Amino acid sequence: MQQDRNFDDLAERFQRKIYGGLKGEIRLAVLWRDLESEVPTLKEGRPLRILDVGAGLGQLAIRLAAMGHDVVVNDISAEMLAIAREAARKEGVEGLIQWHHGAFQQLPALDLGTFDVVLCHAVMEWLAEPETLLPVLKQFLTQGGVLSLSYYNRHSLEYRNLIRGNFNLLERENLAGNQGFSADPGSLTPGNPQSPEQVGRWVEEAGLSVMATSGVRVFSDYVTSPRGGNTVPEAVVDMELRYSRREPYLWLGRYIHLLLKN
Repeated sequence: MQQDRNFDDLAERFQRKIYGGLKGEIRLAVLWRDLESEVPTLKEGRPLRILDVGAGLGQLAIRLAAMGHDVVVNDISAEMLAIAREAARKEGVEGLIQWHHGAFQQLPALDLGTFDVVLCHAVMEWLAEPETLLPVLKQFLTQGGVLSLSYYNRHSLEYRNLIRGNFNLLERENLAGNQGFSADPGSLTPGNPQSPEQVGRWVEEAGLSVMATSGVRVFSDYVTSPRGGNTVPEAVVDMELRYSRREPYLWLGRYIHLLLKN
């Protein structure tokens, strides 16, 4: 029986490989730019109630708590939560954040109330039943509340394997459900990538409306021999931000980021 992925065994590797370099910098830059542009009250007005589901290392939660918002963090991984809490302690905000350890499916049983903003980044692709995620998250949104959702883009993974000539993977794998590209339990490549078409149907079924769509890492992951501007990290981040909302490039993003309104 398939189970949701718990990162207890990969927390240190995740921290080093994903957020220890340019990939993580790009991801955070796009997510933050989108949130600031579509939720202007993050920087102005009253403190917001914010729920971060599957918060991982907690970078956004820590930043938002430091800005004075009321933040609740959840993650299935005790190891990831421990790393996030230590980072929050160093920033002086650990006590300002509510911390919950457990699966997202357990959240409705807690008396958390509703939130102005719900964050859920890079969770869907690790779930055995990804279609169950949005109905749970919607329960926590106020009327007019915003859901920030990112997911691993199936089309990007297929395209990258085409470029690299990994035709055997495309021919051999049944890409439906959890039979994805990576069966390696130590891999950071999600086993259940999602197509924008499928996620779009789930968004519609949940009664949410799309405010904005961005691609995360729309070109840099495809570069095999960096030269010119691709050797300058600051330039790469700048160009990723520029092209992250442009058609058709956004759909090549390794992740798709949606801002959804309830």
